[in-house]
Amino acid sequence: MHDLRLVVITGLSGAGKTAASRALEDVGFYVVDNLPPALIPTFAQLCRGSADIDRAALVIDIRGREFFASAAQALADLEAAGVPFRMLFLEAEDDVLIQRYKESRRQHPMAPHGRIAEGIARERAQLAPLRGRANRVIDTGGLRPGELRTRLQEWLHAEAAARLRVTVLSFGFKHGLPPDADLVLDVRFLPNPQYVPDLRPHSGRDREVAEYVLRWPLTVRYLELTQGWLDFLLPHYEGEGRAELVIAVGCTGGRHRSVVVASSIAEHLRAPGRMVDLVHRDCDRAAAEA
Repeated sequence: MHDLRLVVITGLSGAGKTAASRALEDVGFYVVDNLPPALIPTFAQLCRGSADIDRAALVIDIRGREFFASAAQALADLEAAGVPFRMLFLEAEDDVLIQRYKESRRQHPMAPHGRIAEGIARERAQLAPLRGRANRVIDTGGLRPGELRTRLQEWLHAEAAARLRVTVLSFGFKHGLPPDADLVLDVRFLPNPQYVPDLRPHSGRDREVAEYVLRWPLTVRYLELTQGWLDFLLPHYEGEGRAELVIAVGCTGGRHRSVVVASSIAEHLRAPGRMVDLVHRDCDRAAAEA
């Protein structure tokens, strides 16, 4: 499995989803139009397992008819599977959409036998939940296809540049606080392998030390709370455009507990596909001083 850059395109009929999908194809995205939402998690896993696809886009809208009702659940399943995605929502004012439909002489999918305005109103109501969770909403009224393409390219470039790189750093308090730490976690309250003769010569990189630290209910509960807290915080750091975040995890010497906890946190944070580095600052220094 490799990291996948996935964009979900949705929005109002006539707002430019076809033009948007073509613009993404032109910059190397593999695009699938009108995929039944229930198949989105499967599609994402197939792309992640492909050596040739690292960028993909999906167009979902009310053309999916009864299948579209499962869109919210499919996106929730995608998040539960640890697949990050960005959602683009395209819209326009009613008069713009009506004019586009009249020029194309096509029927609105929500008003095959009625007024276009009524179909637009029904579609807006049905799409409101997806609009509310979109990462980017673009009003295409007054935009030429080339201008929409430019807007999308600027958005994609900004999204790529804004990816947050996280460093999880273990350290020993007796060697000093890391000067570049943004968040400092103190795990000196956890049971200490230093006082177990068979474990003292080893480090938190070794399986037996990790098993010792992680077997205590106190450690398990601490990791649950800390990882949940970080799951809440990191999207907000990403949203403000922060480029780097250093999470420092400290114990007394930086050799046992902090190494195990930092490793567990880094593994957890990598699951959503983030860029995560793991550094053990004092692990080897503590061994040399032992």
